[in-house]
Amino acid sequence: MNSRIKLLTFFLVAFFAIGEILAQDSSLLTLERIYNSREFAQERLHPIQWIENGAAYVTVENGNELSRWDSKTLEKSVFVPGSALQSGRKPISIESFSLSDDGSKVLIFTNSSRVWRSNTKGDYWVYDLASRELKQLGSKFEASSLMFAKFSADNEYVAYVQKFNLYKENFKTGEITQLTSDGTDKIINGTFDWAYEEEFGKRDGFAWSPDAALIAFWQIDASKIRTFYMINNTDSVYSKPIPLQYPKVGQEPAGAKIGLINMVSEKTNWIPIPGGETENYLPGMQWINEDLLLIQQMNRKQNLLTIWTYQPSSAALKKVYTESEETWVDLAYPDLSKNGWSDNSLPLVDGGKAFLRMTESGGWRHIYKVETASGNKTLLTPGEFDVASFGGVTDKEVYFIASPENATQRYLYAIDLAGKGKLRRVTPEAFEGVNTYDIAPNGLAAIHTNQSTKKPSTVRLISLPKHTIVKNLVENTAYIRKLASLKTPEIKFTTVTTSEGVTLDARVIYPVDFDESKKYPVLFHVYGEPWSTVATDTQVGLYNIMLAQKGYFIIDMDNRGTPTLKGSAWRKSIYRKIGVINAQDQGLAAKELLKLPYLDESRVAVWGWSGGGSMTLNLMFKFPEVYHTGMSVAAVSNQLIYDNIYQERYMGLPQENMEDFVNGSPITYAKNLEGNLLIVHGTGDDNVHYQGAEMLMNELIKHNKQFQMMPYPNRSHGINEGAGTSLHLYTLLTNYLMTHTPVN
Repeated sequence: MNSRIKLLTFFLVAFFAIGEILAQDSSLLTLERIYNSREFAQERLHPIQWIENGAAYVTVENGNELSRWDSKTLEKSVFVPGSALQSGRKPISIESFSLSDDGSKVLIFTNSSRVWRSNTKGDYWVYDLASRELKQLGSKFEASSLMFAKFSADNEYVAYVQKFNLYKENFKTGEITQLTSDGTDKIINGTFDWAYEEEFGKRDGFAWSPDAALIAFWQIDASKIRTFYMINNTDSVYSKPIPLQYPKVGQEPAGAKIGLINMVSEKTNWIPIPGGETENYLPGMQWINEDLLLIQQMNRKQNLLTIWTYQPSSAALKKVYTESEETWVDLAYPDLSKNGWSDNSLPLVDGGKAFLRMTESGGWRHIYKVETASGNKTLLTPGEFDVASFGGVTDKEVYFIASPENATQRYLYAIDLAGKGKLRRVTPEAFEGVNTYDIAPNGLAAIHTNQSTKKPSTVRLISLPKHTIVKNLVENTAYIRKLASLKTPEIKFTTVTTSEGVTLDARVIYPVDFDESKKYPVLFHVYGEPWSTVATDTQVGLYNIMLAQKGYFIIDMDNRGTPTLKGSAWRKSIYRKIGVINAQDQGLAAKELLKLPYLDESRVAVWGWSGGGSMTLNLMFKFPEVYHTGMSVAAVSNQLIYDNIYQERYMGLPQENMEDFVNGSPITYAKNLEGNLLIVHGTGDDNVHYQGAEMLMNELIKHNKQFQMMPYPNRSHGINEGAGTSLHLYTLLTNYLMTHTPVN
């Protein structure tokens, strides 16, 4: 009898479970479908490397083989077979690769480990395309410990960094020569400390001269940088401190100098750049030719850029260019059209007789050509519009990204290098939205990526200058079909003018099945600082689509101070006013939008990450009558505890204007909290320290302000380490939002 009951129970449970599954609406998203499945995985183009000056490119396939693709015919051939890349009968997984100047050898990077944001330590192997021999570099060193290996132009050596020292290794003999010997975690040769990497995009810290006679390298003196400790409480019964060299705002920066190692004498000569090693930064260095270096120097306040040339043969140091601002001077201008982090190199033109520099000295961001010998400047891109980023150069033209008519979009343009031509748009009208390009060295081909709110990312190989499609490489047809099966929201762009007369771009995601006779809750997503924009014509994430399906408006707006294409005055107005002018713009713009009859001003939430987390706090504390629920992730609650390069660039020195740091910090206004606040932070965040969350909590406790807090143990700034973390985080955010800002 018991067995029959058990069997009947089993079938009933199974019946209802199947019924529940069938009852689920496949047109609606769930957090599980987004973060715990591959159902909506998008196609991505494998990283490519141009070879033969752009006549072809090489890409990784199947994890451990390289294929060559002809840029004109797209004919495919095997470049390095996977069978050739084996170690102990195990395939070598290719994480990145580079070629020697003559294309005869391939350098393979594998078995990497993380250094701050990126996996820059690992193992290197060299494959000789002629002899078909494979050899590991630095085999005497511990595994996964080499950095930035690169060929000499004469193909005799590879140089690399190992434990803060530079080495060179002979291909044929395997002989390893140590080129620096003073490297420690305090004296850093050939690479950089945390602050240079995070705020100047600097990782690789050395370069061979074109004739392989010299190596130019950075040395960072971090001996006076104080140590900040993060705490690992979970991997042992005893806590473990994690030390981090981190220069807080107001603290003296690490010293920096550039040396030249002679490959014959193996002696180092230091370049005598004036101004002091800790009073200035050296964020850029590159070879123009075998006897001329181009060096960029920035003062500590980062409002004066000086560019020098240095001739090793004569030891002649010459100032060729200066640029100053009352606010700050940008190096690698932040923009959504840039491909990855820049190394701050300046594009060389006219056979190295000139370089290109983007500057905002005329009210708009434009490209100038600067003659290396005389320093004479020629404006290449006149007009009342901003250049967003460089695209590439040919012998006659410079390609760049801009969008003179619509700051939410990006398109490719070209203009004559002589400074006399007419501006021409290269991107066809069919590719509306945001367009990015990886242009071949010869300027005759490019990898073109297009996306918009109307369609996901697609990639194609094109020929230039006519922008003719050679072949579509990524079409994302499966993902497009999956989106078509969903209930998706309408997305509109508009502008909002505040009571102070400031007009902001806004991207509005409408609730699915929107009915203007009803009232809906609103979620503002914010960032608002000088490093990113949010109101852009880019594809909308599944999380936002899911919230729109649940009945939320999701609104993104870009305030003054964000790097949008509205002129220098717009971007630079935030100087010494982070947390003030940006919060004011957002709060006043929200008030205007909430006058719309279908937006429920009694159900308003705001959320953001990093700078957006800081903005969320400021809005909750300064506009409690507007925002009733806030979700702040990885926020800087106190500007006085962030790193010196970023915070001093935009805010000045606290020794001179402390009140600006206090006025801009959310912690100053924590006593004004009235609504529901969720604070989220990774305890292992090396960028925005968990310390800031604890300081804020103390201040809220002091004023008896109730809040909720979610620490993520040992997670970094992206809070993405560990299985299930993203699903957990977004479940937390969604539940908090729906509890405190419910849909009727």
